[in-house]
Amino acid sequence: MAQNDQEKTEEATSKKIEDAKKDGNVPKSQDLAGFITLFVAIFAVIFLLGFLKDQFFALYRYYQSLIGQEIDVKLLYGIAVTTIFRVLLIILPVAVCVAVAGIIANLIQFGFIFTTKPLEPNLNKINPIKGLKNLFSLKKLIESVKMTLKVTIVFSVGFFMFLSFIKELPHTIFLPMIAQLDWLKEKMIILAFVMLIVLFIIAIIDLLIVRFQYFKDLRMTKQEVKDEYKQMEGDPQVKARIRRLQMEASRRRMMQNIPEADVIITNPTHYAVALRYDKTKEKAPVVIAKGVDFLALRIKDIGVKNSIKIVENPPLARELYKVCDINEMIPAELFRAVAEVLSFVYMSDRAKFGDRLK
Repeated sequence: MAQNDQEKTEEATSKKIEDAKKDGNVPKSQDLAGFITLFVAIFAVIFLLGFLKDQFFALYRYYQSLIGQEIDVKLLYGIAVTTIFRVLLIILPVAVCVAVAGIIANLIQFGFIFTTKPLEPNLNKINPIKGLKNLFSLKKLIESVKMTLKVTIVFSVGFFMFLSFIKELPHTIFLPMIAQLDWLKEKMIILAFVMLIVLFIIAIIDLLIVRFQYFKDLRMTKQEVKDEYKQMEGDPQVKARIRRLQMEASRRRMMQNIPEADVIITNPTHYAVALRYDKTKEKAPVVIAKGVDFLALRIKDIGVKNSIKIVENPPLARELYKVCDINEMIPAELFRAVAEVLSFVYMSDRAKFGDRLK
């Protein structure tokens, strides 16, 4: 039984997953992020091709304009500034698109997470023994096999596409230069899209594998699920103790209120219900204490010590105990029976309840 409890057969709870996210442990597919980044980069280059070409030729014309000029420090400074400016104009648009694509690729997979836990110093990360174990672990072996397969597939598809393009070369050498460039551009676009399709398939497969392995690693034993439930809901023993303390505190307050009662209605031995009626504050009599057996004896004992009238009425005592909670007014159907009892109490002690008879 203990062995079965140690087997991680239970799916990870939502709390376990949230705690893993707080630690920076998320199901992240590098292939999916790489595909989205490459996809955006290719389309950014295609979309900005005209702009990039203009910047490249502008830089080329600038260099041509320098032919024959005397080189000095000022000119070198101007060349450096212009070159950096033009290169930034060529690189930055694509770089920004790629950076945004990388952020979106991660947000798609696991949403926005901000945590500094991975940055905290951890001596286990520089443990050479643990490092060697990780280096030769089954997980690293699987990752190596996956990487080899991915490279092999991508290289094979690209190689066969390249061979098909080579077969067309004899027909293109007689074409004008512009036509040859258009043919090269067309083949590059075809190759890029084919490679994107291949990388997309690899990325989806990798994402499924990563998520499967992630949730498998987060599986819990039955004991871990029980312990987490105790942490979230509270230990049943602790909760029972808290309830017991609350009941005792409530009982003490109830006993303290008994001296305020006008009458205690009893069974006479098993039930006791203390009633209070202040017509200036309350619309109906209120149950301020009730109990059975030992508690009923204590209520009656306190009543005797405080000169509270005790009336034996078994049906009424049982009904009041059943339908009324502490500090709750009696229901309308019991008004008549309780009124008769209170009237008897008030008439029997005019000195104490003279104001109630007015």
